[in-house]
Amino acid sequence: MPRHSSRLNESESVQRCGWPGCQAACCVYGTWVEEGEQSDILGHADLIRPLLPLERRDASHWFERETGEAARPPRETLLHTRVVADPDHYGGSSCVFLLPDYRCALQAAGEAAGEHPWRFKPVRCILHPLELDAQGRVTLDAVRFLVDEPASCLRPAKGAVALRELFAEELDYLTIKRET
Repeated sequence: MPRHSSRLNESESVQRCGWPGCQAACCVYGTWVEEGEQSDILGHADLIRPLLPLERRDASHWFERETGEAARPPRETLLHTRVVADPDHYGGSSCVFLLPDYRCALQAAGEAAGEHPWRFKPVRCILHPLELDAQGRVTLDAVRFLVDEPASCLRPAKGAVALRELFAEELDYLTIKRET
């Protein structure tokens, strides 16, 4: 299992959003990707391109030119996926890789290639709504802020569940990915 903060040992009365009911609201602002992830995506553009609407197929427009720096060690350069106007999506915008049926083109490309659906997805997308803290550990912000958001990836639940159990699929996948 990847390193995680003690926060994930806590239990909360939350459940998953129930995609596609949330309509991929998490994709409203795009995401940050590491340089290696960007290279991998661009290296597999021929798998991804046909899945996208025509106006989004130019791989030279998939990432912003602006870069940032990871908040956790090592201080990697991060690139941001392009955010496009999308009047049908929550917030009026979406990641360039979001498909009209609210699936991710990167995930659909992984499935189409016969690989794990998350094969091409950036780590920050796989983690969402989890995130990495300053020590590089997987953590979760205060749940009350997440469940109060109408389009959140988490919803209130009647019974409490350990957060590490709720997110076991993501944690297991990231462990396997780190080992390869």
